[in-house]
Amino acid sequence: MFDLQAPPAPTQDPPVAALAAPAWDLTLGLIAATVQLDQPNGDGTRRVGTGFLIDAPRPDGQPRTVLVTAAHVINGMPGPDARIGWRVEMPGSGWRFTPEPLRIRSEAGEPVWTKHPDRDVAVMEVSAPAAFARAAIPLAWLAEPDALERWQVGPGDELMTLGYPRGFAANTAGFPILRTGRIASWPLTPIEAFPVFLLDFPVFPGNSGGPVFWTPAARKLPGTVQPDHPFIAGVLTSEVRPGDEPLGIGIVAHARFVREAIALMDAAGP
Repeated sequence: MFDLQAPPAPTQDPPVAALAAPAWDLTLGLIAATVQLDQPNGDGTRRVGTGFLIDAPRPDGQPRTVLVTAAHVINGMPGPDARIGWRVEMPGSGWRFTPEPLRIRSEAGEPVWTKHPDRDVAVMEVSAPAAFARAAIPLAWLAEPDALERWQVGPGDELMTLGYPRGFAANTAGFPILRTGRIASWPLTPIEAFPVFLLDFPVFPGNSGGPVFWTPAARKLPGTVQPDHPFIAGVLTSEVRPGDEPLGIGIVAHARFVREAIALMDAAGP
């Protein structure tokens, strides 16, 4: 479990430069689309995880913003409402952290999210502020099932991830912390046989649910194919921990399972 106790949420932030990103820059785009999820424990601590937003229109074409996270993050929050860490840009180029309630269970106590039947991946529709709805990453940026093989992504290649390790943010505005790791397992495909892969970087409580992605800023082994565009490779779900000893290796569920979870949500209807 990565959504363990964490320090209090940030409350204010000194002025910083406005976050603007070219369309091709998935790093800044995902920073804007990644949010902290938490639920107070009632004793001054919080259970914390990470989520990110996908622009996934409904089957009828109507716009929809979908929150993606690790299923255990919200399943481990017992109350009906979690908090989602929106951020507001203030006059003068400052930012303010403005968490709001996020209903995660119905009045009957039933989950309002959709969990993938086999993987630790959950999705749910959210009503996002306009700035966050615009920042949501297009569904097409989720790697297709054959993308890693087609682009010769493999051991030693770098991927990036965003999250809130131990509940800490990059600043008091609530922006996520960017980390980099190398793919540490082989083979990665076929996904039916290898539904997860390993990423070599220290994982902490609060990282669960964060996006794992590639951009040209991440190094790739010489002589291999350069991907056509940045892409989200998957969702960080857990770490390798034999007994009580962490190995500093994360477990990533392929992006295919996010696509499948959204399809299940669509099949279930409103």
